Amino acid sequence: MTSRERLLAALQHREPDKVPLDLGGHQTGIHVRAYRKLIEHLKLDEPVAIMDPAQQLARPSEEVLRFLEVDTRYVWGGMFDPPVVLTEVKPGFWGFKDGFGVVWAMPGAGPGEGLYCDIVEHPLAEVPYEELEGYPWPSGRAPDAVKGLREHALRIRNETPYALVSGISGVVFEVCWYMRGLRRFYIDMMEDDRYIRAQLEHTFRYWTEYLEDFLGAVGDLLDVICIGDDLAMQSGPIFPPEVYRALVKPYHKRLCEFIRRRTSAKIHYHSCGAVTEYLEDLIEIGVDIINPVQIAARGMEPAGLKRRFGDRIVFWGGGIDTQHTFPRGTPAEVKAEVARNMAAFKPGGGYVFTSVHNIQADVPLPNLLAFWEAAREQR
Repeated sequence: MTSRERLLAALQHREPDKVPLDLGGHQTGIHVRAYRKLIEHLKLDEPVAIMDPAQQLARPSEEVLRFLEVDTRYVWGGMFDPPVVLTEVKPGFWGFKDGFGVVWAMPGAGPGEGLYCDIVEHPLAEVPYEELEGYPWPSGRAPDAVKGLREHALRIRNETPYALVSGISGVVFEVCWYMRGLRRFYIDMMEDDRYIRAQLEHTFRYWTEYLEDFLGAVGDLLDVICIGDDLAMQSGPIFPPEVYRALVKPYHKRLCEFIRRRTSAKIHYHSCGAVTEYLEDLIEIGVDIINPVQIAARGMEPAGLKRRFGDRIVFWGGGIDTQHTFPRGTPAEVKAEVARNMAAFKPGGGYVFTSVHNIQADVPLPNLLAFWEAAREQR
């Protein structure tokens, strides 16, 4: 099979010749420091580009993707724009302001000294409901950001064997707490949800505007489109499921319907944590794929997930626990865990292999190499 045929078979719950391999876009990628270890080992003299300044994710080169036998290639609006430059946003903190006015930064004497950016300024923290409509909400229209994108996507489709996947293309409710602050967001949720509902209308509008341009350019070429909001922590949902179903799920449903009208691509939903309680909801609204499959979280044991949901949703991730085994285990332990997880998820298709979320900076090079060696051996 070609890479694309392999991925499409897996997405159709058919067992391909080999399990598709992925290195992630904005959801399950590789930290720039881990990436530098890899390219130094491979003796590649190449510039290192940052594809996500907040998470400090590297943009893997074609040479690296081919070496790792990765079956996917990513496209997103703005991928040809100049990279975001971190500046000193406050003394000792280097970062940037995003389109919603949220300020992200890392500590250090200079840009890139920290590991990744956290939120240091929530622009709606003190803005009352009565003034919310007056906030300078951004437009999602992206005609400049998609210039050249179709030509690039067509080259991938027509001149390479790889499957085509979007960057993140819909984060509806997380942006709300980024702007408001998590504590204030929870208070709004329980005391007066008008604030959250008004925010959700604006963030939903932003993403549908973005998708009009993005899917207008490449919607007919995509195999997978990625959306997502984190719904859970490691022990369970981050808020009562009935609150999700009343407030957020209707927007997720509308977003999936909006996407379905514009592309036949499978919908990939990203949520960290113990998401088993939400899988029925996500399947119901039209989600095809769940990522990153955080196997160390409560109720996320691979064999159980495969048994309960494996014929109805594709698992994309779950290759290795990135909190424990990957950074702190031995190469032998890494290989053994990859083999166990692959054996649980692989039968019958419906599985795409990658790590549980981003490969972080503290992963030793021997473990990183063992991870990919085991993936190629077991796939």
